[in-house]
Amino acid sequence: MTARNSGAMVRLPALRTRAGRALAMLRRNPTATDAVVAVLLSVAALVSLNATFEILRQDPTFHAPAKPAIVLSLLAVTAPLAVRRRFPLLVAVMVTVAFVVGRVAVSPEIRGLPGWEAIVTTWACWLALYGAAAYGARTRATTLVLAGVAALLFGEVVRDLIFYEGGATAGLPLNEGFGLAYNAVFIILPMLLGAAVRSLRERGRELAAQTTELQREREENARRAVLDERVRIARELHDVVAHHVSVMGIQAGAARRVMTLQPERAQEALTSIEASSRQAVDELHRLLGFLRREGQDDTLTPQPDLAQLPELIAQTTKGDLAVNLTVEGEPRPLPGTLELSAYRVIQEALTNTIKHSHATAATVRVAYSPSMLEIEVIDDGTGEADPALSSVGGHGLVGMRERVRLHQGHLRIGPVPKGGFAVHAAFPLNGHTP
Repeated sequence: MTARNSGAMVRLPALRTRAGRALAMLRRNPTATDAVVAVLLSVAALVSLNATFEILRQDPTFHAPAKPAIVLSLLAVTAPLAVRRRFPLLVAVMVTVAFVVGRVAVSPEIRGLPGWEAIVTTWACWLALYGAAAYGARTRATTLVLAGVAALLFGEVVRDLIFYEGGATAGLPLNEGFGLAYNAVFIILPMLLGAAVRSLRERGRELAAQTTELQREREENARRAVLDERVRIARELHDVVAHHVSVMGIQAGAARRVMTLQPERAQEALTSIEASSRQAVDELHRLLGFLRREGQDDTLTPQPDLAQLPELIAQTTKGDLAVNLTVEGEPRPLPGTLELSAYRVIQEALTNTIKHSHATAATVRVAYSPSMLEIEVIDDGTGEADPALSSVGGHGLVGMRERVRLHQGHLRIGPVPKGGFAVHAAFPLNGHTP
């Protein structure tokens, strides 16, 4: 390989890079692109004009017309293309009129003879028609203007082919008919192509807008799902931790009071505390272990349901609170989420009874009916509203209301006339609010 060939191969990638950058810049600046196209067509028109005169001078009888008028007519056809996207209809009219006027009034001496400049100016008209259809406003006025421009161009074609004496196809009907059909297609084609490109561009914008909207909705759904999951996790953690810690606190207090006089009862309370702590750890382990297993089922301890109420009450009654469970109606299988929600409401109500009511006894009532599941927790405490259950805040009330609302149910919380505090929740089994 010679040094010259090696240098050429080294320069070739650099030239490709520069050309790619230039094309990218033109794509980003359509006005600059149109200006470049107009300049190139203008130069091509002037070169083609000289090429035409070079051919015509071969005829000794030819007398060259004044060049300045022809040059101005050519530039009037090509120069407006620099703003064809900013003023598409105006450019189409200007280019067409300049083309017709130039051929009729300015250069009749060279019409019908071989002329390269006619090819350049014809393509300039083609580009102007395409721009009007592709970038002009889609209105009735645009259609009328394009129809008028097309008629003007076609009229000039008819004049050249039929009425101009000495034309190349004069007296040849088949050739004249073919020429008319060819030019008609040549005039209509850019407008059809422009309309098709315009439709594709509008469809692309619609798809881009729809894609953006779908992306926004997907992000919003993801944020909402994350928020809902955080709320669910917070609710589960609150229910698990609050209940077991409250029970352990009551049992620890009882153990402290009887530790000296009744060590066996203190030992029972400590054993219960140990069991409660292990159960709390197990439930937290189940919950956190499930969260760590993306896309996997929860294979740890199943979620509690109403069948485990006796265990919950037995655990609660190990302190100073006596709890009585009453079941009305015939128990039957219910959706897992509904049983979990009912269980958690009862658990939260008992937790608040232990923590705030100073009650000695509580009643848990579960009533099954064909269309309703009702649960009620009533204690004999002071009857004062628990701050955690107030209407303005507290995770207890928020958690219970969210669980009941999840099943279109109804929740009532407040003191009872004879003293004590009551939590009543109703879950419709037919999907309607009671």
